[in-house]
Amino acid sequence: MKVNLKHFKINGVFAVAMLLVMSSCGQTKKYDAPWVSLFDGETLNGWSKIGGNASYEVKDATIVGTSTLNTANTFLQSDKLYGDFILELDYKVDPKLNSGIQIRSNSVPEYKNGRVHGYQIEIDPSERAWSGGIYDEARRGWLYDLKENPQAQKAFKQNDWNHYRIEAIGDTLKTWINGVPAAHLVDDMTATGFIGLQVHNIQSKDKEGTQVSWKNIKIITDNAVKYSKTSVLEPKYTANNLSSHDEKDGWKMLWDGKTTDGWRGAKLDKFPESGWKIENGVLSVLASGGQESTNGGDIVTTEKYSDFELKVDFKITEGANSGIKYYVDTEINKGAGSSIGLEYQILDDARHPDAKLGNHEGSRTVASLYDLIQADTTKVVNPIGEWNHAYIILKNNHVEHWLNGKMVLEYERKSPEYLKLVSESKYNKWPNFGAADQGRILLQDHGDRVFFRNIKIRPLK
Repeated sequence: MKVNLKHFKINGVFAVAMLLVMSSCGQTKKYDAPWVSLFDGETLNGWSKIGGNASYEVKDATIVGTSTLNTANTFLQSDKLYGDFILELDYKVDPKLNSGIQIRSNSVPEYKNGRVHGYQIEIDPSERAWSGGIYDEARRGWLYDLKENPQAQKAFKQNDWNHYRIEAIGDTLKTWINGVPAAHLVDDMTATGFIGLQVHNIQSKDKEGTQVSWKNIKIITDNAVKYSKTSVLEPKYTANNLSSHDEKDGWKMLWDGKTTDGWRGAKLDKFPESGWKIENGVLSVLASGGQESTNGGDIVTTEKYSDFELKVDFKITEGANSGIKYYVDTEINKGAGSSIGLEYQILDDARHPDAKLGNHEGSRTVASLYDLIQADTTKVVNPIGEWNHAYIILKNNHVEHWLNGKMVLEYERKSPEYLKLVSESKYNKWPNFGAADQGRILLQDHGDRVFFRNIKIRPLK
């Protein structure tokens, strides 16, 4: 559209403004991203404090968090929960104070008495300079550090405002610090949760009163994938991989996510030719009518273990039955049925009849010590089709079963109480049941479709 300024009987400044507005007519208007502010610049409306006793206040359109001596990590959490989103904000932190941005985080009584847990985008003003890395608060530790990303380490500005862009879309988390790509992680442990601003706990007097500030906090939740940016970083996958935290603590992958290495049939000298499937980093036992060890059969580790910690992700289908056995002796019961060992039960409690059976009431429900000890009835079980996280620790005959971050039972192997339970169960026909000094770890074929991944072990001796 052409505009002739001589037709305007007004001053020149206004004429130029009118020209700019009118000249835009007929042109395609640039679509603005649907940002929504999470902070009104004046109050903490929409936010709540949780955890420790550090303080938060609003000053000059900024949220200011101040550290308090000898208190737990403190978080200012969003009252809303978020799944897929793009978050941007600015922050400034005292060089002596550690902090972070929680995303997809939660606090529930069933998990460590309400402790905040979930993904944290690190704020790290120390010489390590891992700001923008991804830490798993109160769960798995470091998932993506910046050891191999010096550009992002250098991007942090000490004693100045820094800008974060954080994308959480599906199972992919991406971060940028001051426009520099910092982390690119693929992990599907948690799909939704709150956003939190952390004031880290401090233990030394010289850090008391140190502060971290946030401003310009905005989020996109409407069709976030449309506004996602490409990261030049190669994605890091947590599934079937050890984190740097795992490696430091002596964990090892018990299954590599790709092959049958390290496993064989419980009653075979090789891995079963049928009945099991490896696909997309998941090991699954196939459905075959619900009978015990009649298709591919159970599989066991080629190595034996004594004291250990074991982590296994499992996912069940409707009505499924399976189990994780430990201290398995494959020389016992070479006939029909499963190999013999202590069993962490895997079951659809709502649909499988075994949930109401057993010599001891409830002892065949998920996470129970099968047929011997019932798991805590307040356990949290994720729905059908979602991953659950089993954790078993055995040290000096003390055994614990954990499910999704909560200990659900414990017992003393070989104790008089344990031996009495065995004597009253179907295991009483097996001499020395569960009392061997070492044994194999077993994944059970009970004829139902069940999935496994992230199988990790830490030998304790």
